Amino acid sequence: MIPGGGQPNMQQLLQQAQKMQQDLAAAQEELARTHVEGSSGGGLVKATVTGSGELQGLVIDPKAVDPEDTETLADLVVAAVRDANHVAQELQQQKLGPLAQGLGGMPGLPF
Repeated sequence: MIPGGGQPNMQQLLQQAQKMQQDLAAAQEELARTHVEGSSGGGLVKATVTGSGELQGLVIDPKAVDPEDTETLADLVVAAVRDANHVAQELQQQKLGPLAQGLGGMPGLPF
């Protein structure tokens, strides 16, 4: 509600929405540049993803490679990527959560 019961200033609301949109875009760009790591098998497999979840790198310790058991290696890779993506999602929540809440609190906007 607006103090005094007056109507919200539409120009002011639009400026606030535009600033929040710019802040959100800047946070998304920062996430895309940020790298986080996840691992599995006690560090035998490490995955690096961007803060937005794009896989950037994968390191496999030679000890994890058993030609007779590629299934376990595949499981370790999947687990490392999931771990890295979990870290990326937490980072996204930290960076984007407050911005999304701010957009949702503006009257007249469909968020």
